[in-house]
This record gives sequence, C-alpha cells and structure tokens, in this order.
Amino acid sequence: MGATVTLLARDTTALAIVQGELDTSAGQHHRVLACDMADTEALRTTIAAYAGQHRTDILVNNTGGPSPGPAHEAETSAFLAAFTQHLIGFQTIVRALVPGMKERRHGRIINVISTSVKQPLPNLGVSNTIRGAVANWGKTLANELGPFNITVNNVLPGATETDRLTAIIRNKAQKTGATLDEVRAEMLSEIPLGRFARPAEIAAAVAFLAGPNGAYINGINLPVDGGRTACL
Repeated sequence: MGATVTLLARDTTALAIVQGELDTSAGQHHRVLACDMADTEALRTTIAAYAGQHRTDILVNNTGGPSPGPAHEAETSAFLAAFTQHLIGFQTIVRALVPGMKERRHGRIINVISTSVKQPLPNLGVSNTIRGAVANWGKTLANELGPFNITVNNVLPGATETDRLTAIIRNKAQKTGATLDEVRAEMLSEIPLGRFARPAEIAAAVAFLAGPNGAYINGINLPVDGGRTACL
C-alpha cells in the first residue's frame, strides 16, 4: 500500500531477512529496530531516538503471547512479565509516537491482541488476563485521541497458522495425551469456516484499519477468527 515499514523485534537475523523481503517486493527501503519489548528502558531509549528522526503515522502493536496454562497455576511473575511485555511495552511506544501524531492531527494505532478479550480461551490464563487489559487500554486511548484524528482499534486474530499455534497444539497434546492431529481436528471443529487463518488475512484487517477506508472506525475490537467466537 506504499507505506514505509519499520520492524521491531529481538532477532536481528530475522529482522534482516524480512526487511530484505519487503525491500525486494515493494521496491523501496524499509527500516528495522532490534529491541526486546520486555526490556522497558531499552525500548524507551530506542523508540525515543527513532521518533526524533522519523515520522510515524501508523503504529501496529503486536508481540508474542505468554506461555499456555491455567490462570490459577501461573506464577505471579508470569503475569508481571506479560504485563510488562505487552501493555507497558505498548504504552512506552505510544508515549514516544503519539505527540507527533497529535501535532499532525493524524494517526492510526492498531493493537493485535486475541479473541480472548471477548471470550476467554481454555488453558491460556495469563494471556486471557493481559489481553483484556490491553483491549481496555486501547478503548481508553480511542476516546482520548479521537479529537486529534487518531484512531485506535484492536484486531483479534483467531487460530492462525503460526509457530504460536503449533506450540499451543503441542502443549495441549502433551497435557491430554491426544495426538497432534486429534488436537488440531478438535480446534478446527470449533471454527465455522473449518480452517485456520492465514497470517496474511490478519494483516489485511490491519491494513484496512490503517488506510483511508478505515478512517471512521475507532475504538472497536475486530475479530478475524472464521466465526469461532460465540458472542457478538
């Protein structure tokens, strides 16, 4: 869609690979930032330096989910680590980038979270808790920043063909004694469309909200889940 993309992640090798793919496919130069979302001080320094040099109109917040497991068995440290990596990390980036958006009276903030903010998912206790906090944070920002023509929305992916889904299936198989195929089939049976999402389908929802056609959509949770979520 013509945007210059800046990627942020821990793995410099992975960043270089994706940057190269983007540069080749789009015929333009994109940027990377190597930083750990869980290291708040390093993230603050990195983003502040970046914001001082580059204009940012679109922010997509997305980071890895906590380990599976029931909430009542999770250590308090697991909740603190997830809260730091997600909400505190996102807030750190927002603090650096929103002033420029407000000055220009234009911006898009999109948080990639989970359908668990509408319907908690089994065996994802820490994730359910932290994702809900991020969703309410996003809605609060939408109310605060709307007057500056800055929209804030949450995209809620369902089960998507990623390494994260593979880990969830493997964990459930180990706990239940079922085979990987059996766990996979059970998960698919809960999805009316009968398949898992492709990552590009989640990206398409993000791109719509970031573009001009999504300009009047603000403060929503948008499930992209094939109909799995049972509530409206």
